[in-house]
Amino acid sequence: MNKKVLVTGANGQLGKTFKELYSSNLQGLDFIFVSKSALDITNQNRLSVFFSKNIFDYCINCAAYTDVEQAEKSPEVAYRINSDGVRNLAKVCKEKNIILIHISTDYVFDGEKAKPYTVFDVPNPINEYGKSKLLGEKYIQNILSSYYIVRTSWLYSKKYGHNFYKSILNKAKKEKVLSVTDDQVGCPTNTVDLSLFIVNLAIQAPQAFGIYHFCGSEILTWYDFARQILSENQLVNKTKLVKVSNYVNFAQRPKYTVLKNI
Repeated sequence: MNKKVLVTGANGQLGKTFKELYSSNLQGLDFIFVSKSALDITNQNRLSVFFSKNIFDYCINCAAYTDVEQAEKSPEVAYRINSDGVRNLAKVCKEKNIILIHISTDYVFDGEKAKPYTVFDVPNPINEYGKSKLLGEKYIQNILSSYYIVRTSWLYSKKYGHNFYKSILNKAKKEKVLSVTDDQVGCPTNTVDLSLFIVNLAIQAPQAFGIYHFCGSEILTWYDFARQILSENQLVNKTKLVKVSNYVNFAQRPKYTVLKNI
């Protein structure tokens, strides 16, 4: 009998990638996709009702607040989704004996290490987004024993959502000059690759629960990544790319967030 997998946040870039790849329910897993309108993880009552009517073996939580700049200005929104919502989900997963697979971020680190972060490094977030995600991780660890926390970095889809990859393409089609920072270093991660990694975790469960790191294999600055995007879309000769240091953001950003995959 196939195992049932719930994917929350199904309208986000990662959720849509899961839906594209796994709507046909391959590899012994039956996927069910719910958007925020169908299942708001910040509403404990709705969660309880939903899970009382449906049985799942796994829950892949793609629901998240990822606007780093706005999280700094309105942190209560980020904490409501990334922390309180995750706590709600962890509670119902514990009650229903569901394995939770939760997506976290490289921004739980401060970026001062200057070499790849391992799962054993102590987090120290420097902005409200990172703090809200770390608190969500702690809720999971305190409530559950059967879980996977998957930290990833610089997540992008070439098809879905609002992300750096699509922003560079859109701007390149409208603007002749693009200014991109080179003072942050990380590993861009394609949602397709991340979704495959997560499904493999589900297939191997219940072995080796805990925290995992998964990111792309190339270490780049945002400037490097922008140049790569323009190159693969044949836009290098149409758009001038300008390297900028000390790019001003409202939210403080970690300088180096390369993750060591494990």
